[in-house]
Amino acid sequence: MKSLPNYLQTQRKRLALSQEEVGFLLGIAGMNKGNKVCRDENFARAPSLQDALAYEVIYGRPVRELFAGLFQQAQQEVVARAKFLSFRKLRKSDAQKQQIIIHLAAKASVNPSKQ
Repeated sequence: MKSLPNYLQTQRKRLALSQEEVGFLLGIAGMNKGNKVCRDENFARAPSLQDALAYEVIYGRPVRELFAGLFQQAQQEVVARAKFLSFRKLRKSDAQKQQIIIHLAAKASVNPSKQ
């Protein structure tokens, strides 16, 4: 099952917070604090790292869980690139680097759809 890009709305409703209240907690100034939160929840924009970390604080869930679909996409892309790198011929002095790349590439076969 494919994950949603984010679970912000689910977590906000779990805590019975309005978009305006979450906007205030994020530090958004102005009258329409909820507009930015609405865009984040509806996948119209990707929040900044600062906002993503603030969402983690507000909702008490790790960023990788709040943005599960985006995390899954990033993980698949990194694993694919790691597989590509694992086929490159590395110098002997790069044994540690090769082990890291092999470990990253192996993540896909161990845990392809979890997260």
